[in-house]
Amino acid sequence: MRHLVSMNDLSKNEILTILDQAESFANGEKWSFTDKVFAANLFFEPSTRTKTSFEMAERKLGFEIIPFETSTSSLLKGETLYDTVKTLESIGVDVAVIRHTQDKYYEDLIGNVNLKIVNGGDGCGQHPTQSLLDLFTIKQEFGSFEGLKVAIIGDLQHSRVAKSNKDALTALGAEVIFSGPREWFLGENEESQNYYEIDEVIETADVVMLLRIQHERHVTKSFMTKEQYHLQYGLTVERAKRMKNNSIIMHPAPVNRNVEIADELVECEKSRIFKQMQNGVFTRMAVLRTLIES
Repeated sequence: MRHLVSMNDLSKNEILTILDQAESFANGEKWSFTDKVFAANLFFEPSTRTKTSFEMAERKLGFEIIPFETSTSSLLKGETLYDTVKTLESIGVDVAVIRHTQDKYYEDLIGNVNLKIVNGGDGCGQHPTQSLLDLFTIKQEFGSFEGLKVAIIGDLQHSRVAKSNKDALTALGAEVIFSGPREWFLGENEESQNYYEIDEVIETADVVMLLRIQHERHVTKSFMTKEQYHLQYGLTVERAKRMKNNSIIMHPAPVNRNVEIADELVECEKSRIFKQMQNGVFTRMAVLRTLIES
């Protein structure tokens, strides 16, 4: 694996291998590379979980982290992303984790740079390591994906989490269904055939995966209030009572409490939201190890 920019880069076997490696790290396995590895994290969008999770994963693996702040870089002087990455490569950086507002920003880099690229999220495109940590969390809970029903609910059109997860989950044997405002729907044939109202999916889904409203990606202002969204499309306390006994709640976060999910459900017995964050470190360790060893 030369880079990881999309879940489409990975075969089913490669996904499962990364998940197995993440499990090993979660169980305490240690790993270090014989040569010193230098990593840089380039985040052009705000991030708490992904950025700090990668930094923790890099430190646990013994990487040297080269500080990089977009607000003080030469990008403000007009330097292109390509030239910035080539500069990092020239000074000896081995891995660059990049989050950018532009969809498929990595197309200008792949094939033209020699360091490893990990996509930390591109616009409304892909977020592969979030997908992998979601898959790891589901596998921990259920053991496999065959026969599971996963409901992805929310701002589907603008969510890179939804796009990254739907194909991977399907390839692994899960049934993926969708819900949320039709105005924010992906609109593709596959999703149209698997679209349901939220009250139709709550009682049958094994995994209820909620999505944040991506206000920063909307061209026009939201057509409803937070309260209206919660009542129409959110996981309310009343809806949660109708979930299957062994079902779980997931969310990539940050969470808008009392919008996509009721405040008291964020840390309820069914919630795996903070477990996902914990698993993000082990999953990103597995991705970084795989890249360095390949």
